[in-house]
Amino acid sequence: MAQQDDVFKKIVSHAKEYGFVFQSSEIYDGLSAVYDYGQNGVELKNNIKRYWWEAMTLLHENIVGIDSAIFMHPTIWKASGHVDAFNDPLIDNRDSKKRYRADVLIEEQLAKYDDKIAKEVAKARKRFGESFDEAMFLQTNGRVAEIVAKRDALHERFAAAMNDNNLDELRQIILDEEIVCPISGTRNWTEVRQFNLMFKTEMGSTADGAMTVYLRPETAQGIFVNYLNVQKTGRMRLPFGIAQIGKAFRNEIVARQFIFRMREFEQMEMQFFVQPGREMEYFAYWKEQRLRWHKALGLGDEKYRYHDHDKLAHYANAATDIEFQMPFGFKEVEGIHSRTNFDLSQHEKYSGKKIQYFDPERNESYTPYVIETSIGVDRMFLSVLCSSYEEQKLEGGDTRVVLHLPEALAPVKCAVMPLVKKDGLPEKAREIVNDLKFDFATHYDEKDSIGKRYRRQDAIGTPFCITVDHQTLEDGTVTLRERDSMQQTRVAIADLHRLIHDRVSLNSLLRKLA
Repeated sequence: MAQQDDVFKKIVSHAKEYGFVFQSSEIYDGLSAVYDYGQNGVELKNNIKRYWWEAMTLLHENIVGIDSAIFMHPTIWKASGHVDAFNDPLIDNRDSKKRYRADVLIEEQLAKYDDKIAKEVAKARKRFGESFDEAMFLQTNGRVAEIVAKRDALHERFAAAMNDNNLDELRQIILDEEIVCPISGTRNWTEVRQFNLMFKTEMGSTADGAMTVYLRPETAQGIFVNYLNVQKTGRMRLPFGIAQIGKAFRNEIVARQFIFRMREFEQMEMQFFVQPGREMEYFAYWKEQRLRWHKALGLGDEKYRYHDHDKLAHYANAATDIEFQMPFGFKEVEGIHSRTNFDLSQHEKYSGKKIQYFDPERNESYTPYVIETSIGVDRMFLSVLCSSYEEQKLEGGDTRVVLHLPEALAPVKCAVMPLVKKDGLPEKAREIVNDLKFDFATHYDEKDSIGKRYRRQDAIGTPFCITVDHQTLEDGTVTLRERDSMQQTRVAIADLHRLIHDRVSLNSLLRKLA
């Protein structure tokens, strides 16, 4: 675990050093759990959003997009349940004066049991080799069976407490498991209480006439209140989806793990409207589709898993997370939810407007059911960054830090480098840059030795480096270096566009999904 923490610290440091992510307001000592994306980070982030958007809107004829406002009428949040039910269970340690989410403390305790089990399994697998039967080992090894029993008992108790919203039981679990404050090391805990996560502000020109409004805690409601506008103007027929990318805001008390949990974040959500009774069919469909989207990036199929919810939200009848293996464990990057017809029914009730769908095949009106896919852009960014980072030992004792970013997502697709800054090589390199830049994010780099320039591009994940040398002036060829293999080949300048496009085009990812 300590080794994983060290790797994560290196990734956070790398993100700052190479222009991916900065602490917001850093010159004023920063703003907790708020981050800015630098020159390379914003390109990677935009490429992730483009991959999602085009996978939704280009590959599905029945999915369209919108961009709704961050400010919305406050009654929307009453109808959605956020005013009354959008809470986190919080607990304070009296000695350290630090505040924690009670559910997160218990989830971390469950993770400790899982780590113990995994270590015992790893040791046994190393001992027994190919003959190792993991299922049999878990059942027959007394020490491991005891840990599994404790873990399962805690999980069952925790799930029941969350489903019943039993705050006293959550505190009792923390006491019974002897969970200590990471800062003080003590178990001097307060009672657990609920804390609403929405940010409030006021809208209006006068103090007397100001209206209390909220920064939206999710983007989904902007889709629901525009459902009928899109359906009618687009002449959409069920089933159809509405996609949106946008900022959301939550006053997270326990914001941690870099950009994994922030107070200002970005979501990519799609609400898919279906006939009542067919929701589970489409829930299964979108579970499979969304996992395929993730795996197409080639980050490692074994790094993904489904996690079915023990506690369902008040609006859902099914929910699954797609979790990714971060350096700090498997964590949610996307949720797939069957939201029933709760949202549309609530908005119809609170607005007094009829927003049902008229089905011409059934010759009747009804409220559609909804399947939601919701992915955090920032969490997706972090999963890509963490899985791509490698400290690589090379022949001769040299080392390099390289980001093996999916080539279609890389912020810079190619870098053009004159071998020396004379003899007409810079001018030739500039010609190549000016030809490629209309189709690819292209860097020109002439500072330092060619080896240092390669390392610099490796560190930001540039898939290709193009070196212009004296032979280029003679025969019109350059050296094309690949990031991952470091293989160098001599190619004609006229072939560069085709060779690079075949590898870095977003189409290469989308065709895997088509």
